[in-house]
Amino acid sequence: MSETVPTAAAGRSPQEAEIVAALGDRPVVLIGMMGAGKSTVGRRLALRLGLPFLDADTEIETAAAMTIPEIFETHGEPHFRDGEARVIARLLDGGTKVLATGGGAFMREETRDRIREKAISMWLEAEADVILRRVKRRADRPLLKTPDPAGTIARLIAERHPQYREADITIASRDVPHEKIVDECVAALHHYLCGASAPTLSETS
Repeated sequence: MSETVPTAAAGRSPQEAEIVAALGDRPVVLIGMMGAGKSTVGRRLALRLGLPFLDADTEIETAAAMTIPEIFETHGEPHFRDGEARVIARLLDGGTKVLATGGGAFMREETRDRIREKAISMWLEAEADVILRRVKRRADRPLLKTPDPAGTIARLIAERHPQYREADITIASRDVPHEKIVDECVAALHHYLCGASAPTLSETS
């Protein structure tokens, strides 16, 4: 299991406690391109909120007893997407948590509808050059096993951004300390859920 045991709720700030109270039993679901930082930011956000963290890709691998590259190679992308939708549907019913999803998960209409109904969605929006720099460090991206990874990223951005824009909250993912992104996630969640004043540019710089 990829679930991270949360810290004690007593460690939450008043702002964080208000967010968790306002969430009720809804998860916070992170969406966005590969390399946007969904798992890295998600773990830290879950820790800040004192909530469990789950990575949908890890849950898919556990359910299939195969790695995602192996699923793609053995069964193909459509099979993977069907399993991904089933796993995310199950995870959305599991109570409050922070859930990181794969880059293509939000493209499926039924998954978007489920997330809209049962969760708060947060898009980590990363520019193409940031994504390319980050994904070059890893060899486990089936969609990037092409002669032109940069072109593939550009195509995926063009295809996916219209759907990603349907998210409840958008956060710019860029090369700054992770805690800064997490601070912005917390502030944006509080604003969205609790009606707090949005931070000014000077407060977030």
